[in-house]
Amino acid sequence: MATLINETSHTFNEYLLVPGYSSADCIPQNVSLKTPLVKFKKGEECPISLNIPMVSAIMQSVSDDKLAVALAKEGGCAFIYGSQSIESEAEMVARTKAYKAGFVVSDSNIKPTDTLKDVLELKQRTGHSTVAVTEDGTPNGKLIGIVTGRDYRISRMTLDEKVETFMTPFSKLVTAPEHTSLKEANDIIWDNKLNSLPIIDKNGKLLYFVFRKDYDEHKKYQNELLDSQKRFIVGAGINTRDFRERVPALVNAGADVLCIDSSEGFTEWQKITIDYIRKTYGDTVKVGAGNVVDAEGFRFLASCGADFVKVGIGGGSICITRETKGIGRGQASAVMDVCKARDEYFKETGVYVPVCSDGGIVHDHHITLALAMGADFVMLGRYFARFDESPSNKILINGNLMKEYWGEGSNRARNWQRYDMGGAAKLSFEEGVDSYVPYAGKLGDNVQRTLAKVRSTMCNCGALTISELQQKAKITLVSSVSIVEGGAHDVVLKTK
Repeated sequence: MATLINETSHTFNEYLLVPGYSSADCIPQNVSLKTPLVKFKKGEECPISLNIPMVSAIMQSVSDDKLAVALAKEGGCAFIYGSQSIESEAEMVARTKAYKAGFVVSDSNIKPTDTLKDVLELKQRTGHSTVAVTEDGTPNGKLIGIVTGRDYRISRMTLDEKVETFMTPFSKLVTAPEHTSLKEANDIIWDNKLNSLPIIDKNGKLLYFVFRKDYDEHKKYQNELLDSQKRFIVGAGINTRDFRERVPALVNAGADVLCIDSSEGFTEWQKITIDYIRKTYGDTVKVGAGNVVDAEGFRFLASCGADFVKVGIGGGSICITRETKGIGRGQASAVMDVCKARDEYFKETGVYVPVCSDGGIVHDHHITLALAMGADFVMLGRYFARFDESPSNKILINGNLMKEYWGEGSNRARNWQRYDMGGAAKLSFEEGVDSYVPYAGKLGDNVQRTLAKVRSTMCNCGALTISELQQKAKITLVSSVSIVEGGAHDVVLKTK
């Protein structure tokens, strides 16, 4: 008969943290949420660390370059979805890496013969108010002029008016030549009271924009996650089928870390993929692997050379793997089992392989529980799908604003590579659903609110770092009635 694990499989919602002693120094502003993203040897510094313990899921409805930039500003890392063409994913990575360098490739471009209607449609599509007017309407065409909100008044103009009649022409623009440094560009912006500065080559072709707001944002976002060249750090998803073509393209585009995106990672396919990366790039290319739910799965991937291991099968809000296939494990039980194996592996080998808890996060306090149970960071899908910066559409349903959110195993995504078991190249049945989540506004505002709760709870436990939380935390199982007791009960709530 099958091996029976004679232990109930638990979720995060079945646990609470028990407060510990807090000293006078244990206040939220003293808490550090820095945590390792990839493996490192005992006594050495981790090559890539997160400033906050949050990464975004490798999903079409969650992680593109726009969300990658927003999350890196807060100190986390996005993993751009891999269920798209290699070229498209590499372009998203490249755009993310180019963004913080200050030299931004224009994604709002128009021809001089286009109309005001075209400008308004472009602005609505990209969300950007600065539009480059180039000869051919491409990002690197010859610069003819610029259109901003100051160049037109909708109430006083007709929609068929040509761009060339109201744009700010090239002759009136302040520009800078290629090879201008970022410091020089910012000085020009300040000296001339500009909002943007076009960088052009010797033939007058547009190369980049430098924006005043990027300088201001750098001062605002003190927790940014940057590489050695002060560019945003970004991850990218890969699969076990086309990795020989996809990995080089993503590496060349500048991806800082890769992750094998699979619903179940205890397979030879993941070993083959990691072996290729190690043989081709050595340890210079970082790659996470998963997903697993027990110690055996962790040890397999760690021995294969994974830089971090992702934990969780079937716990995502849009995942129906447990329903359709009957495999998985309660997320809390899986995290604790794998993290115990991680600590044992570290004692034996001196190599620390970070653990990522992927799925099962419903409430903000579940993040703190996952960290206390041993996870180094959490991967979130539904959480990030709710924000302005996610790539899905915003829709009004029954008077409420919602965002579309679909699983990679749904018919909409048809990401068969994620669920690939070496068979036919197709999705034989669904392992995810197509859904909506309540719209929640800007990523930054929500992340700051969530992390304020995490820091406060850590202080309740007497911990100022994640590692200290893992050492000091006391966790208790709760009954169904105590869960009811934990919320508002036996009162009549006031209507808002």
